[in-house]
Amino acid sequence: MPLKLPFTAIVSGDCFSRWVLVMSEVSTKPYLLRAIYEWCTDNGYTPHIAVMVDGRARVPMQFVKNGEIVLNISFDATSGLKMDNDFITFSARFGGISRDISVPIDNVIAIYARENGQGMAFEAPVPAGEGRDADASATSAVVSPPSLVSVPNAEKTDVSSDTSPKDDPEPPKKGGRPVLTRIK
Repeated sequence: MPLKLPFTAIVSGDCFSRWVLVMSEVSTKPYLLRAIYEWCTDNGYTPHIAVMVDGRARVPMQFVKNGEIVLNISFDATSGLKMDNDFITFSARFGGISRDISVPIDNVIAIYARENGQGMAFEAPVPAGEGRDADASATSAVVSPPSLVSVPNAEKTDVSSDTSPKDDPEPPKKGGRPVLTRIK
């Protein structure tokens, strides 16, 4: 029976040459997700994850908006939560119906505390067929880094535009985050 080790041995030259050990590196993302989850629960916060939904994610599709879903993964909202290095799995109720949820770690784009928004965001996964082409010409192409673009300030409006208050369907909302009031 062959021994399975967490590294790959590479032989250079003939079989009497020196062995070079290359560790198979595991992503830090699952460890960071577990750490933020633990921080949230230790401080009495409600941990939520934002997930990009694709064919590998098992989530209730009626709650998916723009290819994303936000899931409450607190102890009170889930049953059997398991956060391993490849998937986050648990059972939760959606509209009173218990569902088994399975989310690939790669699809998690953020974990944060609902109460204060503190947490961590991750790179969104690249959809299949985009950017991960095995073609040598695609891999050798130079990819420019993302850049920031200034967004016009809401206070700086064009005075010469023909928009009137009648054209705006809703007045701008005041205040910060929405607040949920529990009525007993």
